[in-house]
Amino acid sequence: MFGYIMTDKPELKVKEFYRYKGYYCGLCHALRREYGFRGRMTLTYDMTFLVLFLTSLYEPETRELQEHCPIHPVKKIPMLQNEISEYGAKMNILLTYFKFEDDWKDDKSLQGAAGMRLFRKKTEKICREYKRQAHAVQKQLKILSAYEEKQEENLDLVAGAFGCLMAELFVYRQDIWEEDLRKFGFYLGKFIYILDAYDDLEEDLKTGSYNPLKTLKKQCEDLETYEQRVKEILLMMMAEATAVFEKLPCLLDAEILRNILYSGVWSKYNKIQKERQEKRENHGK
Repeated sequence: MFGYIMTDKPELKVKEFYRYKGYYCGLCHALRREYGFRGRMTLTYDMTFLVLFLTSLYEPETRELQEHCPIHPVKKIPMLQNEISEYGAKMNILLTYFKFEDDWKDDKSLQGAAGMRLFRKKTEKICREYKRQAHAVQKQLKILSAYEEKQEENLDLVAGAFGCLMAELFVYRQDIWEEDLRKFGFYLGKFIYILDAYDDLEEDLKTGSYNPLKTLKKQCEDLETYEQRVKEILLMMMAEATAVFEKLPCLLDAEILRNILYSGVWSKYNKIQKERQEKRENHGK
């Protein structure tokens, strides 16, 4: 369900791209340092965005490091790290563990059981440190599981559960920005959930897996109407999120954030559109 909140790389200036990469590599290094190679494998663009976004708002002291990377072992890689990098790494592990737990409970997944064993002790420590966030992740994943079990058709309700989960992760501190951060995270989370459902729909229709967009597609008179309706919903979610963003005093790396929020978040959507169009054209030959 993650990997949608990325940059539109061609539209970034070179210095902006390398600064973004610095945060990405900094988060990767924090995961590897605290949780080993297995922690590094959980890295997502979405948590990199969380780090970048909260760093822009709070402007903590940020260290510029030069470290070796397993992918680039010869040359040292420039990295940007701060206290929010550590927070992002912990939230990354928290999400990973409870997703494994959810998979085990729902499907008795062996991968889920193995993942739980790998991250259990570290997650227990994170849960003690970040009780509010841990409670929210557990609660909302449980709600999502219940919706899936009863085949809930209300897209707004289901996406809202994931929105509530993301809302708590964006509330880094319970301060004057809490309300705005929670609202921003809520709508961004709904966008992620709906785009993920849109991405998975064709496969879910074949396998019979749960997907709340099945009902919407049935309600639309044709494919064009369905596609337009999904796009409108996604646009509404991002309009709400960006309206909050523009109210916040995010000046540091603001152009990178705008690149992501106004363009990058649509990269996966555009890719899906292109692939499906090519598939339809090939079938038409």
